[in-house]
Formats: sequence, C-alpha cells, structure tokens
Amino acid sequence: MGRWIRQGMGYGAAVLAAVLMIGWVLQHGAPAAASGALQAAAPPTEGAFEALRVHLSQPLSRLFVQLLVVIAAARLVGSMFMRHGLPAVVGEMTAGILLGPSLLGHLWPAGFAFVFPQESLGALRLFSQIGICLFMFTVGMELQSGHLRHKVGTAVAVSHASIVVPFLLGVSLATVLFESLAGPAASFRAFALFMGISLSITAFPVLARILQERGMTHTPLGATAIACAAVDDITAWSIMAFVVALSRSASLSGAVLSLGLAVAFVAVMVLGVRRVLPRWLDTGAAEPSSGTLAAVACVMLAASLCTELIGIHALFGAFLAGAVMPDRHGFRERIRVRIEKFSSVLLLPLFFAFTGLRTELGLLSGAADWALCGLVIVLASVGKLGASAVAARWTGMAWREALQLGALMNTRGLMELIALNIGYDLGILSPRIFTMLVIMALVTTFMTGPLLNLLQAADTRRAARG
Repeated sequence: MGRWIRQGMGYGAAVLAAVLMIGWVLQHGAPAAASGALQAAAPPTEGAFEALRVHLSQPLSRLFVQLLVVIAAARLVGSMFMRHGLPAVVGEMTAGILLGPSLLGHLWPAGFAFVFPQESLGALRLFSQIGICLFMFTVGMELQSGHLRHKVGTAVAVSHASIVVPFLLGVSLATVLFESLAGPAASFRAFALFMGISLSITAFPVLARILQERGMTHTPLGATAIACAAVDDITAWSIMAFVVALSRSASLSGAVLSLGLAVAFVAVMVLGVRRVLPRWLDTGAAEPSSGTLAAVACVMLAASLCTELIGIHALFGAFLAGAVMPDRHGFRERIRVRIEKFSSVLLLPLFFAFTGLRTELGLLSGAADWALCGLVIVLASVGKLGASAVAARWTGMAWREALQLGALMNTRGLMELIALNIGYDLGILSPRIFTMLVIMALVTTFMTGPLLNLLQAADTRRAARG
C-alpha cells in the first residue's frame, strides 16, 4: 500500500513540475519584440455569450443545430400523428411545414433566421437530396414482381386510369393557371405536364405502411392496392423522367437524346447489372458484411450519378438501383432495414424541413387563392379516387372495395413532395403554386385514414344488419 502511495505522489509531482515548466516557457520564452507585437495586436477579451454566438455561426455548428431541431420536431409530431392513427411520415411532413416561414418564421422570426439562415440552405439541400436518393433506393427494393404477378389486369387498369384522369385534369387546369402561377423558367408544355404529374402521383411507400399498420397487407384488397401502386409508381416516374429531360434540355432533340440514354441505361441495369449482382454480393449471409454494404452503396451512387449526368435527376438512378437488387434469402429486406433506419431518422426529416422552408402559407393571401387551392384538392381527389374506384369496379370488384382502393390510391405523401421539389428546382413551379400543391399533398394523405375508417365502418354496419 505504501509503495502505491509513493508512486502516486511521485507521478503527481512530475506532472506538476512539467506543467509549471511549460507555463514558464509560454510566459517568458518569446523574444521581447514578438511579445510586444502580440500584446499590441491582442483584441479585447470577448464575453462568454459573444464567443458562443461566434461559434454557433460556424457552418458545422449551424448544421448540428438544424439537425437537432429538425429531428426532434419530426419525432415529436410524428409520434403525435401515430397516436391518432396516422402514419408517422405524415406527421414528419407536417413538422417540416411548421418549421418553415408559415409558423416558426411567423411566430419567432429571430429564431427562424438563427436556425435557418439563407446562407446555410445549400448544405441543407445537399443533405436532403442524399436522403431522397437513399429513400428512393429503398422504394425500388420494395417494388417486387410478386406484387404484380396475380393482379396484372386489375393493377394495369386501375393504375393507368388513376393516372390518365387526374393527369388530364391537371393539364387542363394548367391552361388557366399558367399566366399567373408558372415558374420563371417554365414553358407551357413543361408547366402543364408538371401539373398533370402533381395530381396523378400515388405514394407507394406511405400506402404500403398504411396497409401494414391496419393488417391489410395480405388481404385481397391490400394485395391489389400494392400491385396498383407499384404500376402507378413505375408509370408516373417514367413520365416524370420525360418531363425532367424536356425541361433540362434546350430543345426537343436534346430531350429525346436524354430519354434515349435513359432507356439504354435501364437496359444495362436490368439486363446486365441485375444478373451479375448476385455474384458480386454475398446474398446468403445472415448479416451483410461491410464489404457487401459498400458494394451496394457504390451501385446506388453510380446509378444516381449516371442518371444525373444523363439529365433526368439522380433519384431515378437510385430507384432503379434498388429495383435491380437481388431478392434471394431476404437480402433486400436486410439491406432495406439498415438504409431506411439511417435515412428516415437523420436525412429525410431534413428534406421535409427544406420543403417546409419553401412553403409559405402567407403567399395565399386572399379568398381567391384559397378557393383555387381548394379546387386543386378537389380535382386531385376526384380524379384519383374516382377514376381508381370506377376502374376497379369495371374489373369486377365490389363498390365498397373499389372505393377503399380509390381512397388508398389517393395517398400522395412523400412521393408528391419529391416531384414538387423537382419542379421548384427547375423553375417550373412558382412559390404560390408550389405551396398550393404541398397543401394538396398533405390533405389528400390525411384523408386516407378517415376515409378507410368510414368505408370500413359502413361495411361493418352492413354485415351486422345482414
């Protein structure tokens, strides 16, 4: 025991002596001229609060503050929505709007300017784009041929009817809105096509989660809804690729070239990469190795880069990379869970916040603007829900199931926000119409749960009467 005490005292004395010597050198070791110059140039001592403000203004500190605020708000609002029977992603979308100028910027302008200054939005946008690419990669992995195998006829009829009718309504509405609401870089053709897409998209991932939470995934209605949404997604995003290529190209020939390259790229991915991936990746392992995860990430990044260079947006490449992933031994599910947890917790809330920063309800200043917003919601709902229900009834479904299918197909959610942000970035959508369409996406997604509850309650009452 005494030996340990002596060693501790000796160690402490040695450390103290070293510290004192370092302090003496720092105090007296500089030449006199240099010491005087340093003292003359030394600024007055800053206060603790001023130093904190300076440190918080650094880009990395500001990004950490944004991450803390956005993730906390997304979790809080998402959990509140889940307690009321709505998917968490709907609450996270709403949280993004609340953090924007519509609420936070209106109630606390100084706090909004501090957390989301204009100069910080570039980094926020890049992180949100990475999150969207990861999300689209997981969406691609969720689209499986098994969803379509036994429901091809109904899926094609319902999904295409649910695209064509609202698309026609959106294009027709564009003839009235183009002069006042088109973006600065929009031609009528691009604006009309984007309005059509905005009214006709279905959110496959949100729809799948609604079915899962309600225990409807393996019911005949649930299987039909998933198949219809899968065909809808593939068709809608193919149209979107054409519109983006058309908007980014200076001429029709440039758009045709971009689409030709896109078709060639799809052929390479489906006929080439899809066949060799099972040999590149260890699909049988219970836990994917770091090498397997790195290879998956490289495929996704390379595909995203290719479609970005082609001119149709990086997310299309990410979506296709997910669609060609091997589906042996549950490999897709293991990869999807890992990527989805990271992107949904950390990066997707940034996309919702970035969308919220672009959404300003104050732009809808009068009764005419809100009436027009209401018209957009009605046309989107009637076109999507009505066309889906009529087509489903035509294929032989009972009216009660057809209406439930129409309610599910009317879900837009995150996929709609992705499309709208593309239109905003390309200068096709102005801030006012962007805000109206974001409201439409939120309202039509909110409607899904209550409509299903109403229709299922009617079924229960009918069965009870008997």
